[in-house]
This record gives sequence, structure tokens and C-alpha cells, in this order.
Amino acid sequence: MKLSESQTINVDAATVWAALLDPDVLKACVPGCTEMAGNADDGFTATVVQKVGPVKATFKGIVTLSDRVEPTSLTITGEGKGGPAGFAKGGADVRLEPDGESTVLHYAVEAKVGGKLAQLGSRIIDGFAKRMAEEFFSNFKDAVEGPGGDDAEADDDAPKRGWFKRLTS
Repeated sequence: MKLSESQTINVDAATVWAALLDPDVLKACVPGCTEMAGNADDGFTATVVQKVGPVKATFKGIVTLSDRVEPTSLTITGEGKGGPAGFAKGGADVRLEPDGESTVLHYAVEAKVGGKLAQLGSRIIDGFAKRMAEEFFSNFKDAVEGPGGDDAEADDDAPKRGWFKRLTS
């Protein structure tokens, strides 16, 4: 499965870059991630619980960041084993493009599965992989710039806009 999309994030490229290297941000953004440890230089270990069609599995694996060209591009690669459910491999080539005070994040994702997961059929797997990629990058945008809209700022219980940017300033 291959997917290419882009998303505009309303913060500068340096802030987006810092978030891409932060294990806490990545853990919060990966759907189903229960654990993430490590660092951007040595790689991360992660545990992700997901249900794909009728198959629910806990994947334990590694995530590496390579081909880093600060602050414009990098490749995120992950590989996990889910026991009897099989395995999942994937990666995303990420490119950041400054656009005034915003950043356009372009991503090209590729995913592969094996074992019981592969028996589900390509339509189910492709749909799941697309949803996971879209959810990750949507979560990432929210983590970096905060939920948008005036309603979020007016609500005291809502997460504050731009919390990650304040942490890196």
C-alpha cells in the first residue's frame, strides 16, 4: 500500500522538526501506542495494540529515523511483530516546506504486512494502513499546533493551542 498526502501545520518548520524527533510526541500520535522509548539518534522501541479486521494484536517493534536533512526531510521506518498475527513494516518519507509562518508537511507512506494479517486481503489492509497514516499525521498536527478554532481557546478544559511550541521555545 502506498499513500502520498500533505498537511499544513500552523507553526514554523523548526518546531515541526523538533516534534518529529520527540518520543513523547510520537507516542501520543501513533494510534494504539502504549509504550515508546529511545531517542532520534539511536531509534525507538515501541509497543502498539491494534485491531485489523477480526485480528487484534500487540506489535512490538522498532522505529528509526534516517536520511535526516535538518529541518527539511527525514524517513521514518517501523517494523513490528505481532506474534501469531504476523508482522507489519512501513515507512514514511517526510518533507517539510516552509509556507510563511506555517509549514506544509508532505508525506509518502508505504506499508507491508505478513502472516494472518496478510490473509485478510488487500482492501482491508490498504484501508487500515491509510487510516493509520491519516490518524498519525492528524494527531501530529494537533500535538504541534494544538486543536484549532476559537471554541478550543475559549474552553478552559480544552488543551491549549500550541503547547509543543511553548515547550520548545
